[in-house]
This record gives sequence, structure tokens and C-alpha cells, in this order.
Amino acid sequence: MTAHDPGPYPSWILPLPDKQWPGAPSPDRPVDPFVHYRTLLWSWQRAIDTGWSDEDFVEMVHTLNAAVGSVDGSSFGVTPFALSNSLAQRADVADVWVKDETGNVGGSHKARHLMGLLLHLAVDAVAQDARLAISSCGNAALGAATVARAAGRPIDVFIPPWADKAVVRALDELGASIQVCERRDGELGDPCMLRFEEAVAEGALPFGVQATANRWTLDGGKTLGWELADQLARANAQLDALFIQVGGGALLSSCAAGLLEAAELGAIHAAPPVWAVQAEGCAPFDKAWRAVAPTGSIDERLADAAANEASLMVPWPDPHSAATGILDDITYDWLGVARALMLTNGGSIVATEDHILAGADAMQAAGFNADHTGSAGFAGVLQARSHKALGAKATVGVAATGVRR
Repeated sequence: MTAHDPGPYPSWILPLPDKQWPGAPSPDRPVDPFVHYRTLLWSWQRAIDTGWSDEDFVEMVHTLNAAVGSVDGSSFGVTPFALSNSLAQRADVADVWVKDETGNVGGSHKARHLMGLLLHLAVDAVAQDARLAISSCGNAALGAATVARAAGRPIDVFIPPWADKAVVRALDELGASIQVCERRDGELGDPCMLRFEEAVAEGALPFGVQATANRWTLDGGKTLGWELADQLARANAQLDALFIQVGGGALLSSCAAGLLEAAELGAIHAAPPVWAVQAEGCAPFDKAWRAVAPTGSIDERLADAAANEASLMVPWPDPHSAATGILDDITYDWLGVARALMLTNGGSIVATEDHILAGADAMQAAGFNADHTGSAGFAGVLQARSHKALGAKATVGVAATGVRR
């Protein structure tokens, strides 16, 4: 692995070589995670290797984050992590810890990924007028348009005709160039993703949350895992399981990679077992996961999965659920998700639609303003308890990742 090589694994990003944990951030003052954890970021290493000083990088991050705050009304900071007694009672488990991203930039975790990409663009001095592109009609699009506006960069957002009108208005207000994608005759696959891929082939820069399109999106996403590790250590808490909802898969992959890195550097004893949660109306990862070779080393099992990807990861025929943000018909970063589950001894679970609805209601009643997508991790907890895959004495973690609009 070279100084700028994140490793050979698809949809995964290895830690920088020879790095030390920066220590826990102060709980008494605002902390910018992209500053506090900067020496773990590949963008920081790239900057240092090309002649930047640490002060140069910090100033650049502060400037961009201030601009994000001017656009969004909030800038990047450490997000809350707290116990919820009402959720523990609802799931009939010992404890439920919630990492709440609903107050983050754009109302979700997505902007963390995109800020990470933005730092790479700045360090690499990518032309200011180079067009960015993303296929999304939800939180990822809003996060991308927000940070692009803050950086003064043009962005094309590829959306379906049925996109939420409130999201479309917000994208328009953020100055995004909105491209509505109708299905062409005889076309298979997601028309928005196909138009996005065409734009990238013509020179646009992939600016989304699929590591298959741009692996550096995991760099910013890992801040969530690093933050969570410090919060677990401060609370002296150890999770029996961490449930993370999966659409495209980059959230789980990057969060797990950050936790594993924190454990390797001594911030926590071990990364918790990570569980992927999908909805019964769209579960391509779970279907593929159950067909992955059950024996052999992790590298051997993943190599076999990659070799058979065409038959294992196939488009879900009719995606449907109230958790619309995880209705990706294929899990783009499924190999990264599979690696995370293998490395943490986690698993995969499919929540019924009843549990998706009940999970959202319970999160709302507990004071977390998360939508059905953002609360799908807790739906996974309910599903696991109903099938006895989780004991009543368990301490679990979930991520509230999308605000209810």
C-alpha cells in the first residue's frame, strides 16, 4: 500500500499507515470532526505529501465548514450519542444507544461523505468550474448540493420524475442543475444512475455516496465511526450489536471501517458486531449475503463473491417500502458491507414493513425526529428481537440518519 493507496478491496478504505489516534474531542466545546480527526483522513495525508502544512489544511477546513454553515444554517460538528430508555423498553432489551445524525448538515449523515470528497477536490486543486454529478432524489442530493453551493462548485443532480417536490424545491434553491430522468424504451436499470454514469463518462466528477463510483466518499464517512468510538469510550459502553440500515451500503462500510480502525489504534477494545438492516420490500444485499461462500478466509470468501457478483448482486424487481431512502435496487457497495460483517462478526437482517413503520413511530415518540429511512436501524432491532436473534439483556446501538421532513 502506497501513501495514497486505500487498499485493494472494493468498497472499502484501509487506514493510513503509521497513524495514531488523536484522542477524544472535548465535550465542552464545539468540535469540527474534519479538523479533530484530520490526521486519519486520506485527504490530509495527500495535502501534507504535496507540500501543505497542517495549518493550511485546518484553515481550509474551517473556511469550507463556515461556508457550509452559511448555506445550511448548521455546520459540521460532533453529533449526539445517547441512551434511550423508551426505545429499550419498546424493543425489550437492556439498552439502546442512538447516534443522532438528524441535526447534521442537510439533515442526515450523507453530507459527511460529501464533505470528505470536497476536501479531496480542494487538496488536488480540481478546477473550480469542473461539474460535479450525483444520482439521488433525497438526503444525498441535498447534502451534495449544500456542500457544492458552499464551495461554489456546479453540480448536476439526476432525479426521477416522481421525486419529492419539497426536495426538488430545496435543490433548486441551492442552485443545483436538476436533470429529470425518464426511462427510455427498452432500458433496464435505474435511469438516474444511467444518466449519471453517462455524465461521468463525459467528464463530470462523481460526487455521491457510492464508493463504487468514488472510493474517497468513504473517507468522510469514517468520521462517523471515529466519533462513535470516542463516544462509546467516554460512556464506558460496549455494544452487543450495532444496527445500520443499508441502501447503497457506504454508510455501513465507512462506519464499520472507522470503528475497526479505532479499535486497531486502541481507542476502543473492539469494534461491535455490525448488522445490516434492509426492508422486506427491497433486500438485495441480504439475498446476496446468504449466497456468499460460508467457509474460507475473509479474503477468499470476498474474492469468490466478487468473482460471482453478476449472479449474486442482481437488481431487486420491485423496490417498495416507507423507508424510501434504502430502496436501491442493488446494494452498490455490497462487498464493503460484507467485509464489515465478516470482520466484526455481525450479520444481516430484513425488517418487515410492520417493523419499519413501528420503528419510525417509536423513534419519533422517543424524541428523535427521524423518518422511516433514518429509523430503519431500530426496525432491525425490533425484527431481531421478534426472531430471537437478539437477547433481552443486549445493549445495542442504532443510527438515526435522516430527518423527518
